[in-house]
Amino acid sequence: MNKRNQHVVPRDDQWAVRGAGAKRDTELFDRKQDAVNRAREISRNQQTELVVHGQNGRIQQKDSHGNDKFPPKG
Repeated sequence: MNKRNQHVVPRDDQWAVRGAGAKRDTELFDRKQDAVNRAREISRNQQTELVVHGQNGRIQQKDSHGNDKFPPKG
């Protein structure tokens, strides 16, 4: 399986889950939180990063579910 970071992006009046570099959306949702939940599930399964964008397209949040090379101590 090709591991891709998962992005939640605005799509018209909906929210899309899309793998980085993908040509098509994975899924569409009416609510942003539903899209974030699904993208988080995918990123956990693939051990990739979740990137949540706002309505303006800017990144609002990142959440890593992968194997960080330099995990923080503490």
